Amino acid sequence: MTSPANKRWTHVHDLQLATLHSENLGVRAIAERMGFGRTTVSKHAQRIGLSFDRRQTKAATAAVQADAKAKRAALELALLDDAQKLRAQIWEPHTYIDHGGKDFIQVTWTQNEPTSSDKLKLMQAATAALDKSIKIAQLDSDNGAAGAISMLEGLAKQMGVHGTQDEEKLP
Repeated sequence: MTSPANKRWTHVHDLQLATLHSENLGVRAIAERMGFGRTTVSKHAQRIGLSFDRRQTKAATAAVQADAKAKRAALELALLDDAQKLRAQIWEPHTYIDHGGKDFIQVTWTQNEPTSSDKLKLMQAATAALDKSIKIAQLDSDNGAAGAISMLEGLAKQMGVHGTQDEEKLP
């Protein structure tokens, strides 16, 4: 919330800020109650020697990150399962359904295995699921370092910069 141009910070606001701060309210809540912006409240809090405990925010952020990592881990496993199921279909009997003719007659038949083009599509789908699973695993295993290194190596190559032979790659 931005304060109106004619609203000036006064000693009374300092007292109100100190009172609200003593109630363990955060900058956002204090700013809303006082009708000033968060930056204004933070600036005046610092001026009068008040600081805000960021441990709750840090803990909440860590909890959200842990929840997201758990969801990614579950998705990683689900994608691996999908890849495995799709790959298995390549060698299993496959039922086909076709419609045609002037009466739009449905014809159904089963083959010992899918056609070559259907095998290709199943393999592509399995590979896509596997690739996404691997990307999720890399994201959580190295904080994206491998991707950053790969990108930097690509940029260096395009710029004609070459490393020395005795340089080791980072993990």
